[in-house]
Amino acid sequence: MSVAADCLFCRIAAGGIPAEVVRRDDGFVAFRDIAPKAPVHLLVIPARHVESLAGVGGLSEGERAAMLPFIAEVAREAGLEDGGYRVTTNHGPDARQSVFHLHWHVMGGGPLSETM
Repeated sequence: MSVAADCLFCRIAAGGIPAEVVRRDDGFVAFRDIAPKAPVHLLVIPARHVESLAGVGGLSEGERAAMLPFIAEVAREAGLEDGGYRVTTNHGPDARQSVFHLHWHVMGGGPLSETM
């Protein structure tokens, strides 16, 4: 598995940095955002280091196939299915990507802003 030693999210996935993990499997980790922008704000990351959505080809076919079902299950387990939720990812500095490890924001738990 590809891991970048200087990557914050790789270190979280490996257990080297504490995080409030809500779900984990062989390929993905979901944890609470430390600066939430919604009542429920979770981050979902692949355990394998991929810099952004543009590098998703660096994941195996199985990992790519499992990614969205994992995200949907995280949202369901967080109780977001009935009210709805937003799933988003950022690619690059202009999109305000702050950690260069592919991650999905799963946000819900109440009405969200009309703007991103």
